[in-house]
Amino acid sequence: MSAAPPPAAPPRRRRRWLPVLLVAVLLVGLAGAAVVLRPGPVAGWLGAEAGTPSPAAPPPEPAPAPVLAGPDAAAPQPTAAGVRAAVEPLTSAAALGSRVNLSVADVVTGESLYAKGGDDATVPASVTKLATGVTVLKARGPGHRIATRALAGANPGEVVLVGGGDPTLAVDKNGFYPGAARLDTLAAQVKQALGGTAPTRVVVDSTLFPGPVHGPGWDADIPTGGFGASITALMTDGARRDPVRARKTFADSHGAAERYAEPDLAAGRSFARLLGLPQSGVVRGTAPAAGGTSATGAPAPGTELGRVESLPMVRLVDLMISDSDNVIAEALARQVALARNQQASFGGGATAMDEVIGELGLPADEISLADGSGLSRSNRISPSLLTDLIATAGNGTHPELTAIFGGLPVAAWSGTLGTRYESTATAAGAGVVRAKTGTLTGVHAIAGLVTTRDGRLLTFAVLTDQAPAGDPEVTRAALDRIAGALAGCGCR
Repeated sequence: MSAAPPPAAPPRRRRRWLPVLLVAVLLVGLAGAAVVLRPGPVAGWLGAEAGTPSPAAPPPEPAPAPVLAGPDAAAPQPTAAGVRAAVEPLTSAAALGSRVNLSVADVVTGESLYAKGGDDATVPASVTKLATGVTVLKARGPGHRIATRALAGANPGEVVLVGGGDPTLAVDKNGFYPGAARLDTLAAQVKQALGGTAPTRVVVDSTLFPGPVHGPGWDADIPTGGFGASITALMTDGARRDPVRARKTFADSHGAAERYAEPDLAAGRSFARLLGLPQSGVVRGTAPAAGGTSATGAPAPGTELGRVESLPMVRLVDLMISDSDNVIAEALARQVALARNQQASFGGGATAMDEVIGELGLPADEISLADGSGLSRSNRISPSLLTDLIATAGNGTHPELTAIFGGLPVAAWSGTLGTRYESTATAAGAGVVRAKTGTLTGVHAIAGLVTTRDGRLLTFAVLTDQAPAGDPEVTRAALDRIAGALAGCGCR
């Protein structure tokens, strides 16, 4: 029999206070659900799309209509007793199972308003991506781009395709991710750089990501079920075999798509085709060190023949959060590892993310990760750490972290919340809940922001990892009733 859920802890103040400067900073991230151009430094972080010719400047886009209001420091603050009265009865819903842990805090003041198992390690599922997004924005910065390079190989005409870890790289204009860097652009650069030397062979260098390609704690069907993939430093379209079809069926399939078992070799074969070479000749190898000479007039081994760069990190994080893209998440966790001189593997990513959590002044002992996507059942995060992460992203001391808000789904509006908060019991949350969701069999989670009826902005996290078998929609509805209750009350 499962253990009884822990008793509710009294409201407490978390480890720090958040400055009122948050009010101004969060306006950047909360202005709209589909912001393309953002004010201030974020507009500079977005920049122009990489890997494509610079077109004439397009006309400015109209300002997006607001979906969520910014925080109002003057709005009446809920009381701990009011929040408890609103949400505690809902935590005993049978659909949530025997272990429901949650945290609710005021965003402006940082005060904890309610906690039930708030510091307890809980399987987070895809809300793990909030930690991945915050740590990669801290470690790499919102403007960082991931390069895919082509180098001259050891023999004349040999081209080494070096993966830098960009999961969104496309083969051509029909790629899955809008604005992604493209192999056909890189192939054109290579042909020009080779001059009169004809390409003879493609060697794939994906050694940047060592170790297992599947995560520890993944369910057996994840590598083949369409939501995960083999994680390699070189891939196209998130390892999808048919990106055009995947785009068309995204809504109906909830993002599942057939993936390559060996994404790096598949990318190399596409590159060979673009160079006019047989795909059968593609092999794995390593790029030669630069600095050699060539007696034939061909570029010397190790010479860079071309490069394309990914979308900026701020947009990669948006894609990861809004679509709950597991492959992007694993690639970004490895970017944290690289930035902190760790091995770009599942273990290295987890270690580096833990390090960055500590750098932000957050309790690193309340997070233990095995991957960056949340597919692993070995992951553990406390609800209070999640609410701390969300608040820290807007406390004014780390403006680069506000980019985490751009991709958060909005209730009854976008992403994984697009068809939720539509019932009478949850409708108060429509348009005022913005959150990341997570689901594994028996595990359901939601964490994000909610504006109360009186206009006060709260952060919340609700995690249950012993949910009963049955219809997952019933459990999701029970989770949504909690956030909906916060949205519908003044909680005073």
